[in-house]
Amino acid sequence: MSKNIAPRESEISLAELRGDCARMAPHWVVPATVTSTPVTPALIHGVTVPAASARMIDSMAVYGD
Repeated sequence: MSKNIAPRESEISLAELRGDCARMAPHWVVPATVTSTPVTPALIHGVTVPAASARMIDSMAVYGD
């Protein structure tokens, strides 16, 4: 078995992928208006974040700085 195996190229080109997405777009229905009601922070409860996850996000330059 050879250790110098080249990575397999994608079987679809970017142009083909974009074309597929353009053909699928009409099937994705978007509501005409989005209505959202603000929620007071007092009603948001029960969400817990493990300490390891919080440390991971805190160490990311985009989020932690």
